[in-house]
Amino acid sequence: MPDFFTRSFCGNDGSLVADPMPAEISALRDSAEPVWIFAYGSLMWDAHFPRAETEPALLRGYHRSFCLYSYDYRGTRARPGLTLGLDRGGACRGVALRLPHETLAVQLDRLWAREMTAPRVYDMRLVPVRTTSGTRKAFAFTVRRTHADYAGRLSPEAAAGIIAGAAGWRGACRDYLADTVSHLAGLGITDASLQRLAQRVEALVTAPA
Repeated sequence: MPDFFTRSFCGNDGSLVADPMPAEISALRDSAEPVWIFAYGSLMWDAHFPRAETEPALLRGYHRSFCLYSYDYRGTRARPGLTLGLDRGGACRGVALRLPHETLAVQLDRLWAREMTAPRVYDMRLVPVRTTSGTRKAFAFTVRRTHADYAGRLSPEAAAGIIAGAAGWRGACRDYLADTVSHLAGLGITDASLQRLAQRVEALVTAPA
């Protein structure tokens, strides 16, 4: 199976397909200041993405949510799945990670390619996060609600129904949810809403036909 970057982000010529990087983000390549990223999903445990430093972090004003339709990663055009986004409202516990300064330009470009495939569903926004070292500014990838893939605020029943029956080239959507809950628990993060969602999905999957 092709690796995540090759399958998701490469065009027919092998080049990465992502929206152009804005000037203010591009300028970070040469930043003398540390560049921190707020990670709330798979970026927290992605062993292939290096980080110089990590801290538990709390972001207020946004929450982790299955609010993006997936038509290939965890679903199909005929039966879309759902993937995580950082949506407005509430709060989110995650990890603040610092990009390695010695490879800052490379890691920033790789991060942009990972998250900002065209047409991009996120904004890379500088936000305050609370860490054990105090409040620091970090970049978070927040959902663009105007994007066609934005599913909105689905009810738990609706989200569970979609997740229970969808699968894409990366596997079943319900496995993605279960893995997320498991990885969060491994990091000492409890997300009650995702746990309840996983229980709803499990009940649907195991219910008699």
